[in-house]
Amino acid sequence: MKKVKVLVFSGYGLNCEEETKFAFDLAGAESEVVHINDLIEGLKKISDYQILAVPGGFSYGDDTGSGNAFASKLKNHLWPDIKKFIDNGGLVIGICNGFQVLTRLGLLPALNREYGTPQVELLHNKFPRYLTRWVDLKVENDSPWLKGLTTFSAAVAHGEGRFYADEKTLAEIKKRKLVALRYVKGEICNYQNLAVNPNGAIDDIAGITDETGRILGLMPHPERAILLSQSPLWPWLKEKSLRENQKLPQYNLALQVFKNAVNYFK
Repeated sequence: MKKVKVLVFSGYGLNCEEETKFAFDLAGAESEVVHINDLIEGLKKISDYQILAVPGGFSYGDDTGSGNAFASKLKNHLWPDIKKFIDNGGLVIGICNGFQVLTRLGLLPALNREYGTPQVELLHNKFPRYLTRWVDLKVENDSPWLKGLTTFSAAVAHGEGRFYADEKTLAEIKKRKLVALRYVKGEICNYQNLAVNPNGAIDDIAGITDETGRILGLMPHPERAILLSQSPLWPWLKEKSLRENQKLPQYNLALQVFKNAVNYFK
């Protein structure tokens, strides 16, 4: 059986390509890191892949707004290919800076499937600096990316992750069940006595989908939360398992996000 093929974008400040590729490969896909210029020049084709991933980083240094310049380059050079990919049933994920790119590109939330028009924002954190820590997440809709998950934990690393939508848009997002993930008080927050919402996002929103559920954007990094040893709770969990004579799992629940995407095409 042929493996599901994943295109992981790279170029101009995106810097989580290898972690994202690792996660998809571990989930059973055949993933490839592709520079945006190779797509523009026709050396690679979006149509050859089933999943598109825009990873985290600081594309173009966020100099014109987070994700804005990379989104503009995609829109100006690859929009017909991206739109066709979506219409043909492909899956898309944008993580952190990738989420910013997808919102700027107008792929999320794309109310009424009006792809190409920005409708929401990811603003500077209310806590006024770049923030790195882990968060607890609750799954809120039935996106193919999130099948079988109810909660999981992942890492955040951003300065502009505060989800915002005007009152009318937010009402529509909720009505159409496009909120995919919310920050909640779970194992990480309880153990480390951390605030639930790391950036002040409206309604504790950590991620959303479009109306098909096939396009997911989220600020937390599931690709940085694949191995149990990456968790800040790792020493405690290791000791707990030894004392209770239980086998310690190798992977975190965040890996399921990538497995779900691969299984979607099986």
